[in-house]
Amino acid sequence: MSFSNLRDQWFPPTPAFLEGNVPSQAGKVLMVTGGNSGVGFELCKMLYGKGAVIYMACRSKERAERAIRTIKDTFPDEKTPSQLKFLEIDLNDLKSVKTAAATFARQEAKLDILWNNAGTGANNITPGTRTKQDFEAMIGMHCIATLLFTQLLVPQLRAAATSSSSPGSTRVIWTASFMIEIGTPENGIDFSLLSKGTLDGNRNYSVSKLGSWLLSREFARLHGAEGIVSVAQNPGNLKTDVYDGTPWYMMFFVNWVLHDAKYGAYTELFAGLSPDLGLGEGNGKYVIPWGRIRGDEECPRKDIIKAITSVEDGGLGYDKKFWRWCEGQYKPFV
Repeated sequence: MSFSNLRDQWFPPTPAFLEGNVPSQAGKVLMVTGGNSGVGFELCKMLYGKGAVIYMACRSKERAERAIRTIKDTFPDEKTPSQLKFLEIDLNDLKSVKTAAATFARQEAKLDILWNNAGTGANNITPGTRTKQDFEAMIGMHCIATLLFTQLLVPQLRAAATSSSSPGSTRVIWTASFMIEIGTPENGIDFSLLSKGTLDGNRNYSVSKLGSWLLSREFARLHGAEGIVSVAQNPGNLKTDVYDGTPWYMMFFVNWVLHDAKYGAYTELFAGLSPDLGLGEGNGKYVIPWGRIRGDEECPRKDIIKAITSVEDGGLGYDKKFWRWCEGQYKPFV
């Protein structure tokens, strides 16, 4: 791990793509999973007032409605026809994921941007915790359930891409992490441990975030020709509940490198709406704080870059291999 790379992502320059850079989103349908708190909440707040219909997808209706009221109260004189709607989803349970996708499909014919923001921190759950369908919790939520949800929404994403007058504006955003670079094993993933995980919560979390990056690249390859852009992003080191459960003596040091959650929302805002990303060369890219594109050649983990690159391009093909593995896990429940 190079010091320059650590400094570049832990102490980024001032964000350049802000709310004021976002044009009207009237007529668009947007979705933010985990939008009721943390980075997702800040992103919903930035998007509100731009004229779109925004779905706040999360587990708790009570918390979502409270978050929606808070955002609306921030814009008491808002005149644009923005809407914030709650969509119930629990990534711990694939049945909930299927129900959420079906509920959305009954309400909307298209989906312009999906931010796969929801997740949990390394210390939020005890290693060994399993999802409803008995998957290791981190891989289960961040990868298997998130891929299933995204795949179920492809018809709505296709519809948005087909009807859009702006090529590259239909997007899926996947949430990665700096922990990919410091917390994963050689080549990023040990496939023999995916099902059961390890006793190291940080390792499980890091591997699941690499999984999100892999899925973003394979999704770009599979759906780019249909006009859908897929991007992975590291939102940054942020003051959110992702650190719940971290011992106080560790937080004493960690707090020095944490930033307000809104800065992570700027990373996600850039990934979802910046014209610097799009079809062709912009598809499948990796975004770092607070909204900058990082090329593969800039990643210090060359083993990971080789692993996530398709065999056809000289890599290990973990992008396709992990995608197929995730599909194999959720198919018995679909």
